[in-house]
Amino acid sequence: MTQAVTFEDVWKMFQEMVREDRERRAELDRKFQETDRRMQETDRQMKETDRRMQETDRQMKETDRLVKEVSRQVGNLGSRWGEFVEGIVAPACETLFAKRGIPVHRVSPRVKATSLDGSRRMEIDLMVVNTDSVVLVEVKSRLTAEDVRDHLKRVREFKEFYEGESGAKVMGAVAGILIDNDVDKFAMNEGLFVIVQSGDSVKLANDESFVPRIW
Repeated sequence: MTQAVTFEDVWKMFQEMVREDRERRAELDRKFQETDRRMQETDRQMKETDRRMQETDRQMKETDRLVKEVSRQVGNLGSRWGEFVEGIVAPACETLFAKRGIPVHRVSPRVKATSLDGSRRMEIDLMVVNTDSVVLVEVKSRLTAEDVRDHLKRVREFKEFYEGESGAKVMGAVAGILIDNDVDKFAMNEGLFVIVQSGDSVKLANDESFVPRIW
């Protein structure tokens, strides 16, 4: 026998439906609020990303400006470096080598030459010449062991570039404002003169007993 549905039963069902509807609405509202919060966070992140991109762009422009400024200064340094070679080291060579028994007739800066067979090129910072001797001087702002090795090769090959100097005594010298540790000793042991800064001028670091190597 089917039990009759009372008003109280219908009322309870209605209240349950209302409760479930409220819960669904509350859950939807919570999800909407969470979605809105996430959208706001995304918008904030996008604004932050945009700000960082603008800052990166500003830094890149500043870096570009600094690079151009450094390039300009390096260009000026190159000019001053030529002045240092020609204005200080070159004039001093006459006195320095004369004191070591090598009278100087001519000091030529930035000498370029091509090998006799035309296959190679050589550049010499300073070429110190007298009647029977030639001193090839390599000048560096910072003198390294590799610079010394390169110059030794240059000195060895010199007569392959200058046929007229085939009978001359060829010697080598290196000069540096800064010199790496023990590079001066290495150069001297290889028979090279070493020119170092001394106040506003330069001097030979080799002692009086030094005997240069002849090529």
